[in-house]
Amino acid sequence: MNETLDEAKRKMEKSLKNFKEELSHIRTSRASVALLEAIKVDCYGTKLPIPQIATVNIVEGKMLVIQPWDVTLVKEIEKAIQKSDLGINPTSDGKTIRLVIPPLTEERRKELMKVANKLAEEARIAVRNIRRDILEKFKSAKKKGEISEDDYLQLEKKVQKLTDEYIEKINVALKEKEKEILAP
Repeated sequence: MNETLDEAKRKMEKSLKNFKEELSHIRTSRASVALLEAIKVDCYGTKLPIPQIATVNIVEGKMLVIQPWDVTLVKEIEKAIQKSDLGINPTSDGKTIRLVIPPLTEERRKELMKVANKLAEEARIAVRNIRRDILEKFKSAKKKGEISEDDYLQLEKKVQKLTDEYIEKINVALKEKEKEILAP
């Protein structure tokens, strides 16, 4: 049964990691390379994230400078950024692209918090679903006589403790992102 608990922990850790990755794509008033990782560019017959086809530098915390390794991709990168939900217009000199990260309006901050809260709730649901699946396995083992009622109750407590731990980690990550979004 310890293997099953380890499996639950691995799955919950993966859910937490995915949640944190999704949060990193939400724009704040600070420049971050993670903003560009979700934007895919058509190049060489495939779609690649901007950081895989260009050097991205942060200048003064408020600007991203993108230097494609292949200068012919500048227009494609610009198009991809304009189509994205970043809400930022790129400026280009033909070789490099600059993205000035404007301060967020109060309305935009509220929208971003709704998105972050929705992602957090999805992550919590994923963790609870993992708990439900693991408890089903334990109930099945109890019915088959593989574990006793006492063992089942012990395992149920362990799974609940693990679930509470990961939901708290999700809440902490959400609070950190909230501070970033609401910071001027």
